Amino acid sequence: MNPRRTFTLILSLAAVLATGAAVVAAGFRPTRPSTQDPLASPPPSVTVAVVAPRDLAEHAEFTGRVEAIDRVEVRPRISGHIVEVRFQAGQRVEQGQVLFVIDPRWQRAEVARYQATLDQASARIETATKEHERAQALLAKKAIANEEAERRANVLIEARADVSLAEAALRVARLDLAETEVRSPIAGRISRALVTVGNYVSGVPGTNTVLTTILSIDPVHVYVNVDEASLLKIRRLMAQQDAPLSVEFGLGDQTGFPRRGELESFDNRVDNASGNILMRATLANADGELIPGLFGRVRVPTSTAQPVLLVPERVLGTDQGQRFVLVVGDHDVVEYRAVKLGGIADGMRIVKDGLQAGDRIVVDGLQHVRPGTTVTPEPATAASH
Repeated sequence: MNPRRTFTLILSLAAVLATGAAVVAAGFRPTRPSTQDPLASPPPSVTVAVVAPRDLAEHAEFTGRVEAIDRVEVRPRISGHIVEVRFQAGQRVEQGQVLFVIDPRWQRAEVARYQATLDQASARIETATKEHERAQALLAKKAIANEEAERRANVLIEARADVSLAEAALRVARLDLAETEVRSPIAGRISRALVTVGNYVSGVPGTNTVLTTILSIDPVHVYVNVDEASLLKIRRLMAQQDAPLSVEFGLGDQTGFPRRGELESFDNRVDNASGNILMRATLANADGELIPGLFGRVRVPTSTAQPVLLVPERVLGTDQGQRFVLVVGDHDVVEYRAVKLGGIADGMRIVKDGLQAGDRIVVDGLQHVRPGTTVTPEPATAASH
């Protein structure tokens, strides 16, 4: 091909391409992307609750053990054979109720014998009194020797002493007869009979036979091991109050603390090994439900009522051991708030740090949001708290 002709064709092709590019440039206008996505979803709705302070006292919870205030071992005061048992194991008994009967025949015979002795002494004192009066009359007339008058006076004194001795012996015999009926010294719940009918029991002091045991029912004591830190708070609170400190108690199968009582006392020293001190509270037990030996939950106030913030347990999240809540802040944007928690009150958690009164916390819809999300907040109803 001729080189000159080839160069001419190249120039012609370049001109055509330049003309096409100009036409395309003149007819094409690029459009900007739209800033609004017609498929974008609206902000998610969440239920929020406003945190408000409540006056509440702080409490400490412990495990307590129920014990009877009075425990009595029933023992006889006289010896003999049991002829009756007048109770059923486990029943409630009243003070003075007859529990056992010891064969009373020997004691009745003793009462009869000492009654006869008293009658004899009474007859002798009557005779001695008359002799003494007659002697005094004769002595006044100097018709009797002084020695005889003194002898009759001494006989009267001895007769009076014999009457006193017989009366004392009769009282002892009657006491022994009364003790053949072994009565309950207190009101309470009785155990089983440890000695049954036909067995011999000893009433000799120091070797008395244990017949049964009785535990008082109402009220009862609750013993609690309290740690040193709680002890200091409780004692400080006790110093601020004139009235006894109130405590609350609940059994293992009960919700909350349905029973109320009073803190009675602390032991006189802290145990060196455990660092705890024994506390004793008193609870009413008219229904007898608190059986000695049962364990339960004890709640004791450790401060006066102060304003605190409470949140439901379900709103709390955990992030690598850190507890947090989600808060709807300005412009309805969700914020992450790390919180420091306290105890439990009315089924809710006390927040010591991380929230302020008036904050809106997310209570429902937590699974749909995260920090930085814009939401549509809806106020929570009372039922949703």
